[in-house]
Amino acid sequence: MATQRVLIKKYPNRRLYDTSTSTYVTLKNVGDMIRKGTIVEVRDVGTDEDVTSFILTQIVLEEAKQKNSLLPSPLLHLIIQYGDNVLSEFFETYLQQVIRSYVSQKTVFDEQFKKMLHFGLDVSEIAKKKIEDFQPFKPIFDFFASSGKKRGPEGKG
Repeated sequence: MATQRVLIKKYPNRRLYDTSTSTYVTLKNVGDMIRKGTIVEVRDVGTDEDVTSFILTQIVLEEAKQKNSLLPSPLLHLIIQYGDNVLSEFFETYLQQVIRSYVSQKTVFDEQFKKMLHFGLDVSEIAKKKIEDFQPFKPIFDFFASSGKKRGPEGKG
């Protein structure tokens, strides 16, 4: 299944136009598209400049504003302090790989956990059936079950 790509045009009045649906969209709409797996490219109508990173940053900041945090303050200080010098390379190469690796591993762990839960339920059903199959020991089990009920409050029969 191919990933859908969408071209969005950014007008000077900050309006965004989705060329695939021929409609104006909001930052929230663009964020929803990306969450569904769509790759967006945003181009300035006047200059034809690629402004995708700027728009995606706006989306992240809008979402952070609603939650009142995005990144810890010390990290934000480092980003501002070092700007493009050191952090640009880090974000372009390492952070992207780390996030993809994390998402991939999380998916694998989630699937394994679901399988373990499913297996655990099957084991309990198998255990019930196997205990019922121990009919030769049923009199012994019944003896202990009934002797516990016949005892008085102090444990005496």
